[in-house]
Order: sequence, then structure tokens, then C-alpha cells
Amino acid sequence: MTDMIHAPTRPPWTRRLPAYLAMCAALCLKALPEGRRMRARIALTRCTLPLPPADPARVQQLYEAVLACQPPWWRGQIDCKERALATVLACALTGRRCRLVLGARTLPAAFHAWVATTDGTQIGNEEAGGRDHPWTAVFTTS
Repeated sequence: MTDMIHAPTRPPWTRRLPAYLAMCAALCLKALPEGRRMRARIALTRCTLPLPPADPARVQQLYEAVLACQPPWWRGQIDCKERALATVLACALTGRRCRLVLGARTLPAAFHAWVATTDGTQIGNEEAGGRDHPWTAVFTTS
């Protein structure tokens, strides 16, 4: 069963603005055909490679801002892929970079996306029962 994610308190506008813009960009990718969405996500995250790495505290704050800025006008489900991509893009909008990680597990079989900093700190991997059944990283952007 999937855990519900509740929006945290409203972050300051310095984190809310990049988070909201990044969430809108991540949701725009859902309009692409199914086979092109993942390529577009990976291409966007690779555009952030020249930026200096972000510290874990900044990425955690931006991740929480992305959770708080999920738009109420969006009628569909906002998956972990969109939240992770929005965190990477929000981090890039603030001049830093982090990694998009795609992972899986066998029992119960599932896929998940989260964010990692360059020093290996993982943010967002505890969603969907990540504490009980750990995720194995399958793909990580550099």
C-alpha cells in the first residue's frame, strides 16, 4: 500500500518559486508520449551536470518545497518521478545540482525514483515503504 504524502509547511518564496517552476516543468513532461517521457527526464537532468554539487541540507529543503508546491489544479496523480525530477530542476534553478536515481525492489515488486546528492545522501527514497523494503538503485544520472 502506498503511503500518503502530506504537504509540509509553506516554505519561503526563495525555495517556493524554483520548486513551483520545476514542478510545472516536470508535469509538462507528462504530456509527452509514454516512450519519450523517461528520455526527456534524463536529458533534463544531464543538462545540470556543469553546475556545482549541492549540499544535502539544500536538497532536502528543496524536496520539501516541491512537496509543498504540488499544484491543486493538477487533476492527475503526481508520481515520485515527477517529484524527483522537480527537485533536480529546482536545485538547478538555484545554481546547484543533484542526481536523479531510478530504483526497484523485488518483494513487493515496485519501481521508485528519488534524489541523491553527490556525496551519496539519498532524499525521497523512504517513500512507498522504503524503510521496510529498501530500494536498489538501477540508474543514476552522473
